Amino acid sequence: MSAEEHGPARSDRPEGGRGPDQRGGGSDRREGGSDHRDARGRERGAARASGQGHRTAAAPAARRRGTDLARGAAFDVLRAVDGSDSYANLVLPPMLRDRGISGRDAAFATELAYGTLRLRGRYDAIIEICAARTLDRIEPEVLDLLRLGTHQLLGMRVPAHAAVSETVGLARERTGVGSGQFVNAVLRSVGRESLETWLEKVGAAADPAGTDPVARLAATESHPTWVTRALREALVGNGRSAEELGDLLRADNVAPHVTLVARPGLIRTYDLLQQTRNAGTRGRWASTAVVLSGGDPGGIPAIRDGLAGVQDEGSQLVTLALAAANLIGERDERWLDLCAGPGGKAALLGMLAHERGARIVANEVTPHRVRLVEHALASLPPEAVEEIRTGDGRAVGQDEPGSYDRVLVDAPCTGLGALRRRPEARWRRTPADLSQLGALQRELLASALDAVRPGGVVGYVTCSPHLAETQLVVKDVLRKRDDVEILDARSAVRRVAGNAIPLGERHDIQLWPHVHGTDAMHLTLLRKHP
Repeated sequence: MSAEEHGPARSDRPEGGRGPDQRGGGSDRREGGSDHRDARGRERGAARASGQGHRTAAAPAARRRGTDLARGAAFDVLRAVDGSDSYANLVLPPMLRDRGISGRDAAFATELAYGTLRLRGRYDAIIEICAARTLDRIEPEVLDLLRLGTHQLLGMRVPAHAAVSETVGLARERTGVGSGQFVNAVLRSVGRESLETWLEKVGAAADPAGTDPVARLAATESHPTWVTRALREALVGNGRSAEELGDLLRADNVAPHVTLVARPGLIRTYDLLQQTRNAGTRGRWASTAVVLSGGDPGGIPAIRDGLAGVQDEGSQLVTLALAAANLIGERDERWLDLCAGPGGKAALLGMLAHERGARIVANEVTPHRVRLVEHALASLPPEAVEEIRTGDGRAVGQDEPGSYDRVLVDAPCTGLGALRRRPEARWRRTPADLSQLGALQRELLASALDAVRPGGVVGYVTCSPHLAETQLVVKDVLRKRDDVEILDARSAVRRVAGNAIPLGERHDIQLWPHVHGTDAMHLTLLRKHP
């Protein structure tokens, strides 16, 4: 599924670009641990003894204890996603609303939080050098403060004095004076070198012999090494050059614009553009896509009314392509979204079906995601939706064999194709996830092929380019069947995107952030023999 269907309420800016206001102003134990708490206690005791109240001997430095709301929110987002299943794009928007942070401050907080999460690997390598200690000897809260400060110094055009002083103020407010002194020392060390110099040092540390360019890229472009190698294999496996790897990784580190979908029959793309008040442009490929240059999509009337949604253009494109695929036989009445949550593709597919007099069944296994699907489909005409139901997609093929004309399998996956939008995902996923997800993906695809009628079409979609989640899944499922053929998905995609879209030589489709400007969506179209 496309991560943008649960996307942020605001678009965030690319690292390295000017932030919304570039605000300034304003031992062996873990740093920030008990030794510093003890130090703070001694300082307070000395201050009371000398009649200075809460001021210490280092009063001029200690008086700056606070920071602005935007930086505080960014820090709280990092803490919220650390060691949990929370995602920044779900945590940050309600936090901004609850704290009354809006406009330039909200954009600053968004860029700071997301950019820090994306480039965490790069910054951690720099912090280790400057702190002269391993990361496990730094308290997690203090480490997040150092990451935020490093991003301001090296990834945003925040003046160095402001980046240091504001982060130190936040440290004193959240973790105490002792940690503030440590944060100050480390960030001053970070700020003594340019980003280019640091990248050379980080790359050399990751590849001291100069023989492993993938390891070097993984370190400098802030991706886990296993993910970097998998993305290289995916490029080659899809007929592209391994030399594109750097461009792909860099594209993952650029904050994407929010993309809207104009749901056919509910609103025209032109009318949606008008509602953006000159903040939107047409998408590159999908006729339904509108790309926002900034602002809050929640303020657009069509979004509030459910006539349009937030959905990556690649997600729209694969959905449109399934609807454009050729069937054999005249019947085209029942469409199925087998894994419909959170509902973005289901809403688009439902309106495409409605325009042809067909109806959609939206199936989702998780009850809370069923509610998201219900919300996404609430604005569709009643006759467009046959049913929204809770059910295991793996059982549909057995329970309803040959019942559907078109079936979408938007399979659960690692999400490695949406690292731009869910920056923390790269640090959470492990190679072990592939085994569990792979078994589920195979079962869902097999179920979909049983559920589609002879002559009907199945679209197998993942938001991941990993070969183990794309080509190998399809190959393994088809090895056990003789009643299915792979269609040339390029013709279906070109039918909806035009002939200019670069698609390569394979019959399946792999989109790329650095080539298409979309999430790395995969699409295989399969037709059951009539």
